[in-house]
Amino acid sequence: MVGSIRHPLPARRSIRSASPVDLCTELARSLRVDPRRMFLTHGATEGNAGVLFFLARRNHAGSRRCRVRYPEYPPLFDTARWAGFEPTDSMAPAAIGVLSQPRNPEGHLWTSSELDRWTDGVGDVVVDETFREFSGRDSIATQNRPHCWTIGSFTKFFGADDLRVGFVVTPEEDVEEYARFHGLVHDELSPYSTAGALACLHALPRIRRDVSAILQRNLAALHAELPEVLAPVAPVLFDRVPNVDGDSVARQALAASVLVCPGSYFGDRTGVRIGLTRRSFPRDFAAYMEVRERAGRSRLRRSRAAQRSGTARWPPAGTGRARAAPS
Repeated sequence: MVGSIRHPLPARRSIRSASPVDLCTELARSLRVDPRRMFLTHGATEGNAGVLFFLARRNHAGSRRCRVRYPEYPPLFDTARWAGFEPTDSMAPAAIGVLSQPRNPEGHLWTSSELDRWTDGVGDVVVDETFREFSGRDSIATQNRPHCWTIGSFTKFFGADDLRVGFVVTPEEDVEEYARFHGLVHDELSPYSTAGALACLHALPRIRRDVSAILQRNLAALHAELPEVLAPVAPVLFDRVPNVDGDSVARQALAASVLVCPGSYFGDRTGVRIGLTRRSFPRDFAAYMEVRERAGRSRLRRSRAAQRSGTARWPPAGTGRARAAPS
């Protein structure tokens, strides 16, 4: 939401008195978890990476398989690979699983039963909840799932990119061991970021109203153009243009000065990710729809020409799911 809403700035007095302990306590109260399970980082990416390298070290002699469901947020499976795991979308038993909830880039939230099915046969599960506040749902951390790690930050819902604050909620059984690791590899937050995060939490009702007003307007614009699309609970949408390679759509959009994220970035070339947080979204999305329609018509013309020449292929080349995002 950066650029769309304003988060509160911490007062000078609160910066001087900012306490990481107070922030952990307030976060734990907001999420309804034991404060002992709460650890601060400088963002969700740092939190995810720290947990993955911690799990890799603890699991150094075991399975290296990492379960992932594409499309997925690339720093999750790419960092898992750097930590020594082998990302795969196989449902075979795996040492760890990584996923975003709500889904990035699809914008949807899995039910508890869907999560149970997907995590069956997985040792530790790392859940990026960066978009959780948009959904209005409780953190998975409240369910006290064994070996389930959740990560969050202040950069998305609160639009607080200038506050370098993220957090990790550990499983109950891993608090003491992870505390030793965290103390060794993570530095403390700045007083400004600590005080700013506390101010955001105190202003949560107002921020929720501001965010909701923007998203409801943007979702209405989305529904008017694509009424068949299931409304996302996070401010992102993975749009699949029938029979058109998503990366091709992204390139055509860029040529028209419309910025979307190519699907291959998320390990799935069949679509593009669209953000719904800007106040200009209704106008921007109308411009994207023009590109989308042209891409579909162009594909149809090429397909008909190929059929006439006897060279048509099905499914169209380049529309399959990639196993991993390109480096």
